[in-house]
Amino acid sequence: MSFFTNKITTIREKIQQMLPIPAINESFTTVALESSVGPQLCLDCFSPIDLSEFTSVVASSKSSTCLLDPIPTRLLKGTLPLMNSSLLDLVNLSLVSGYIPQAFKTAVIKPLLKKPSLDPGVLANLPFISKILEKAVAKQLSDHLHRNELFEDFQSGFRAHHSTETALLKVTNDLLLASDNGLVSILVLLDLSAAFDTIDHNILLQRLEHVIGIRGTALKWFQSYLSDRFQFVHVHDEPSTRTKVSYGVPQGSVLGPILFTLYMLPLGYIIRKHSINYHCYADDTQLYLSIKPVNTNQLTRLQACLTDIKAWMTSNFLLLNSEKTEVIIFGPKNLRNNFSKI
Repeated sequence: MSFFTNKITTIREKIQQMLPIPAINESFTTVALESSVGPQLCLDCFSPIDLSEFTSVVASSKSSTCLLDPIPTRLLKGTLPLMNSSLLDLVNLSLVSGYIPQAFKTAVIKPLLKKPSLDPGVLANLPFISKILEKAVAKQLSDHLHRNELFEDFQSGFRAHHSTETALLKVTNDLLLASDNGLVSILVLLDLSAAFDTIDHNILLQRLEHVIGIRGTALKWFQSYLSDRFQFVHVHDEPSTRTKVSYGVPQGSVLGPILFTLYMLPLGYIIRKHSINYHCYADDTQLYLSIKPVNTNQLTRLQACLTDIKAWMTSNFLLLNSEKTEVIIFGPKNLRNNFSKI
């Protein structure tokens, strides 16, 4: 377990060395100014769900069982008519009180090889009922985001009807159109180090409150959701000691991905300020600027944008991975060759 804990601690220490202390404090107080338009409506509380919605969510959820589940998920589904009212009361009590049961805030991590050529990744899981609760919150949170048009337009990760395919089509189409118009495009592929695990909870809660409009009991629920969380590693039927999770979105959670995209919202405002094209998929950001080969002075816009992005990421405890960040030049071959000589 110390491997995962030390990895994040090392990244955050590296970021803190790059950032003056006053700048860290400013990131909390200026977060409300990062959005040019705030939500028209606030989400003050979550509404209780009815039995039909609860049953539908349970039935549509995968039957995989977590080590922390008291009974197999298939058995729970099979006996749901006998206990659905009790489980529904548990979920609704959490929604209206703004409190998460402590048993729902421990994750078990099973290290696995994602690919033979890659370093070990992490597979994490949470109790089945905790995910049902999260799905109820995710539905109401998504409705709030849609009502207030708070989704990032150019984020294809973790959204219905969006995927790696939509991201690829958008960027490829823009680059081809630019090439047809005799332009050269500079594409910068940004990569972050363990981005989901370095998120600062105080900054995230500030963003939820001031940018997304989460208030009252709903904000209290998220405060409970992020606090006093624990995780442990389970390998070869042997558990490690449990360690407290002080940073990042919860491993294996339903809400983790959407919370990450909300944490990253100000990035879009920064890039648009410099009139740079971009598209995101989860923590991968693609910047691209299309120009005439003779207008190399416009590259200063891209450089200024990258400087602001790095400063914002540092103040938000996100670390750019320079080893995986790449720059590619696209366009007609003759223009591309001339441009590369400049």
